[in-house]
Amino acid sequence: MATPIYTIRCTKNERIANAVYDITFTKPDGFTFAPGQFLMFDVPLVSNPSDIQPRAYSIASHPSEPELRLVVRLKPGGRASEWVEKMLTAGMDVVVKGPMGLFHLHADASKDILFVCTGAGIAPFRPMMRQAIELWPDRRIDLLHGVSVHEDLFWQEEMGAIVAAHPHAHVHYALSRPTEEWSGLRGRVQEVLPTIITDIAHRNIYVCGNPDMTKELKALCLQQWGVPKEDFHMEGYV
Repeated sequence: MATPIYTIRCTKNERIANAVYDITFTKPDGFTFAPGQFLMFDVPLVSNPSDIQPRAYSIASHPSEPELRLVVRLKPGGRASEWVEKMLTAGMDVVVKGPMGLFHLHADASKDILFVCTGAGIAPFRPMMRQAIELWPDRRIDLLHGVSVHEDLFWQEEMGAIVAAHPHAHVHYALSRPTEEWSGLRGRVQEVLPTIITDIAHRNIYVCGNPDMTKELKALCLQQWGVPKEDFHMEGYV
């Protein structure tokens, strides 16, 4: 079966952190997806809009929400980054294909859940965390979000509201290049993780972020920390 193609309209494109944009689009009638899936966007070249290439972005909205949401971190010189920063505005129509992807919660798992991400890799975990809370209200859920500096952080209030309504959910933030004023966790997520989670081998783990982090964390989980292969789920991006 062919993947559906839709035309959706941008309703907001807002910079919310250092080189991070929060973007919303209209949701087509009858559009359904599983938290964790992504959309493939037709992205034009800013200098030549007729030159179009596909780019994938995780859906950051929950299926119950009325709009589709993305979070995009700019990459210097990147095609999609220039499009988001210089072209994409509210009211603009965009062609997308999807939903796509197999990164989703495994409903048959009985273990507590651990989400680990860097930067915009938190996007799929916003809806996945809400879904996990709905499905398993008694299961512990931890999310570790790593960025470089404090100015890279976003969604703290929003994620805080989600966990505040669920006593078993927790969000942790780590900076790899913190200032002296930062009182939170310090270091890369793969360094910080074993200092805050003592039962890694007994968690159902979901990881999303830059390929270097995901590759290293996969090796640590499967080769050093005793995580069964079937309990480790990964989504990388460039």
